[in-house]
Amino acid sequence: MLGRFINSNIHEAPVDLAILFLRIFSGAFIMTHGVPKVQKIFSGDLGFGDPIGLGPEVSLVLVAFAEAVCGFFVILGLGTRWATIPLIIAMAVAVVIHHAADPFGTKEKPLLFLIIFITLLFTGGGKYSLDRKVFGS
Repeated sequence: MLGRFINSNIHEAPVDLAILFLRIFSGAFIMTHGVPKVQKIFSGDLGFGDPIGLGPEVSLVLVAFAEAVCGFFVILGLGTRWATIPLIIAMAVAVVIHHAADPFGTKEKPLLFLIIFITLLFTGGGKYSLDRKVFGS
């Protein structure tokens, strides 16, 4: 039993379960940031930061789309690699521009999300995803 945890050989089933776990929780956690932004848009409050000069309204819509819509696609494993791209961009902007002058503790959460979404970009949705069911990949 202990040898199973020490063994460094990668077996397909645990890796696919790990990807499923990572997808579901990272998608759900990022959606907790995105859904309030979507609600903010629908309430007509378009005030938001403008870290890359697109305007606060455009920045809000893009980040809300990334965190809410793309987060949901990550959970489902539908277009996983494509869905991670807006999330990677949003988290990179958060770390490198928006929180540039902040202490590491403030940058830590978007940095962790960035690492997770880059990992999912490389792995794809895995065996337990709609990508596999719909596209066979």
